[in-house]
Amino acid sequence: MNRKILRLAIPNIISNLTVPLLSSVDTALVGHLEKVSYLGAIAIGGMIFNFIYWGFGFLRMGTTGLTAQAYGKNDPAQSILILARAMLVALVFGLLIIVFQAIIISLSFNLVVASTEVELYARQYYNIRIYAAPATLALYAFSGWFLGMQNAKYPLILAVVTNSVNIIFNLFFIIVLDMHVDGVAWGTVVANYFGVLTAIYLFMRMYRSQLAGFKKSMVLKWSELSKFFAVNRDIFIRTLALIFAFSFFTAKSSESGEMILAANSILINLWMVMSYGIDGFAFAAESLVGRYVGAGDRQNLNKAVRYIFYWGVGMAGVITILYVLFPESILRIFTNKPDVITLAMSYMIWTMIAPIISSFCYIWDGIFIGATASV
Repeated sequence: MNRKILRLAIPNIISNLTVPLLSSVDTALVGHLEKVSYLGAIAIGGMIFNFIYWGFGFLRMGTTGLTAQAYGKNDPAQSILILARAMLVALVFGLLIIVFQAIIISLSFNLVVASTEVELYARQYYNIRIYAAPATLALYAFSGWFLGMQNAKYPLILAVVTNSVNIIFNLFFIIVLDMHVDGVAWGTVVANYFGVLTAIYLFMRMYRSQLAGFKKSMVLKWSELSKFFAVNRDIFIRTLALIFAFSFFTAKSSESGEMILAANSILINLWMVMSYGIDGFAFAAESLVGRYVGAGDRQNLNKAVRYIFYWGVGMAGVITILYVLFPESILRIFTNKPDVITLAMSYMIWTMIAPIISSFCYIWDGIFIGATASV
């Protein structure tokens, strides 16, 4: 069982950590530019997109649980239909986000108070990055489906490729072309569409044969669609609550001034590193729990849950130790501004104790998602 958990968890941990790594690189790049307002703009812009995209996190989580259960039942026809439904939802909502972009940005800045300069750069960032919406949601669907198929290698490849391309283009746009937040935004757009092309290639390379049993008429079958949306509706509500907490924190930070916003944007990155690391075991729980629920294997289900807790809480302990031993050194990775570092250090204690406390929540979340016990 340990081997199965690690086979899924280790690639997930690596792929998950590329997400906050990218965010950290973005923060570090603009954090060393001349204006503190760039950091605030990235924080506000990131908050808006987190609110948009995290709300669609069900495209990954719900797809993983449903696909894993179909895999456990040895039902490839159902598996491919789940992917088709997820991709349809991703495309439709991705296009709707672009269509309603003006309403979204207007509503966002009615809720968030920021300085004139921060708002200016945040709008610039938003107006570019919004065009990555269909690709971003499609990557959620592909990653969730691969993971449900007990294939943690492909989500890792997708994450590494997408985020590596993003970092390369961010460096090019900011250092070579002397751009700032607009360069970060364009890097994200290019990388996400490159990631979708990579996902299609990987799918055709390994799962092309499953298309033989694909029936387009079954994609919109109401009984299956209702199950798909019932599971994902509950995950959507759960995710909105999580997004609200993070967005409220960023909005209140913005009201407190650029220094508070800059310090908190760095601390949030450290929370992201922690959460994505532990989530590697939560993702393994989604895959294995879904598989054993689908197969009706109660013995292995209980064993998987117990062992995943051991590994997940252990991972949290390691992160806590690193945050306790090297707090200032870690903060200096993100910015060279002494005032921001001093301010962040005064709140670092909460970041230090968070991993152990949060790990139980993350792992239970993965267990219930895998079982599609989302209510």
